[in-house]
Amino acid sequence: MMLNRLSTFFRTAPCTNLLTNLLRTATVPTQRLPLPVATGLAPVSSIVSRFNSSLVSPQQNGSVLEEVKKQVESGSEGRLFAVVQLCGKQFKITSGDIIIVEGYWPPTNGDQIRLDKVLLAGGKDFSLIGRPLVPQGLVDVRATIIEKSLSHTRTHFRKKRRKQYMRINFYRTQQTMIRINSIDVNSGGLKNRNNVDDVERFY
Repeated sequence: MMLNRLSTFFRTAPCTNLLTNLLRTATVPTQRLPLPVATGLAPVSSIVSRFNSSLVSPQQNGSVLEEVKKQVESGSEGRLFAVVQLCGKQFKITSGDIIIVEGYWPPTNGDQIRLDKVLLAGGKDFSLIGRPLVPQGLVDVRATIIEKSLSHTRTHFRKKRRKQYMRINFYRTQQTMIRINSIDVNSGGLKNRNNVDDVERFY
């Protein structure tokens, strides 16, 4: 008897949370309301065209590749960037960047290296996306090892409460500092590849 009274009380009692109460009583209109028209503004097409690049209308017949080739050959592609995989991590880089690789790595100071695992490369108006890697020879990323040192001191603290167990250790990991010298796109490697099977896949 008492349980029935409590259950009916909680079903009929008003909700204490105002937001929940409003959501319960709110009705959703069946028709869409007309959007207010702003006067004195430029049309949307002119606003969008300001932010578009020079490659505004991609075509399926390879004209985009021809445009990219022209940009690369004339040197008007802007500052190139790339996403490379190095020691199990991915870095977004551009020329002049300095990246730090943690852990043991064999190259020594002053070594000139080439980063082969390029996942993506791009410029001002285009991006070359790998599946999963960009084909070898298409993007050339050169780097130099500038420093091999230890990281800052890190703390490893362990505790078990109520057991009088507490340990504190300090450690430093090896790290390698790398300067990205240049990122170059080989225009001769740009071909119209419509079929996925034609693309060399390596992992």
